[in-house]
Amino acid sequence: MKLGRILVALAAALVLPGCLLTPGKFTSGLTINADRSFSFTYVGEVIAVDPSSEMKGMSSSEVLGANATDEEKKAAADKKAEVAKASAELETKRKAMADALAKEAGYRSVRYQGNGKYLIDYAISGRIAHSFLFPFNSDAEVGIPFIVVEVRKDGAVRVKAPAFGKSAKPGGMDLPMGDPTSLADGVFTVTTDAEIVMHNNEEGVKAAGGKKALVWRVTPLSKDAPVAVVRLKP
Repeated sequence: MKLGRILVALAAALVLPGCLLTPGKFTSGLTINADRSFSFTYVGEVIAVDPSSEMKGMSSSEVLGANATDEEKKAAADKKAEVAKASAELETKRKAMADALAKEAGYRSVRYQGNGKYLIDYAISGRIAHSFLFPFNSDAEVGIPFIVVEVRKDGAVRVKAPAFGKSAKPGGMDLPMGDPTSLADGVFTVTTDAEIVMHNNEEGVKAAGGKKALVWRVTPLSKDAPVAVVRLKP
């Protein structure tokens, strides 16, 4: 299968009025060979964070004093009902998001666990012909990409995993819900038989069955998003 997810308006897509999908516990791997064959997998948790719901939740946490008036009590009750309604609507939206993602090629399973948590099994392979990102779905309103692969004219391929490091903040801006990658906990591996031009992996390149591998251990404390550049055959 040929990937055709071209990077368009990426900067604008990073902050959407809908949910942001961020990684939870996961295992992910990208294999890029010099002959342009590839495979990519992501197995594990994906967490949906809704900026507007976070702000509503904060405003609903007010505690009334013992001397609260009937008017204040009514306002608090109305607010509680509003938040409950918004929460129910959000759960409906998140379930619909699972359906939207499940329609995309590569998703072997998408299960919604409730409270914004999904279990995803994604695997795709083929030949690299275009730049692409994962995940992406305009209906699901996915925001921060986990993996971005840029194919350049000179045969170089740049791999970056924005959601696996603190540099995932769109444009360096602080988001209402805080750090959207604070739950990321897993392993991301890039394997290749092509020339590795550069990378930011502190442990360096490892041998992997006749190929080379870069293995990043991603935790909530990881600062730099994994980056690597490989050069393919013409």
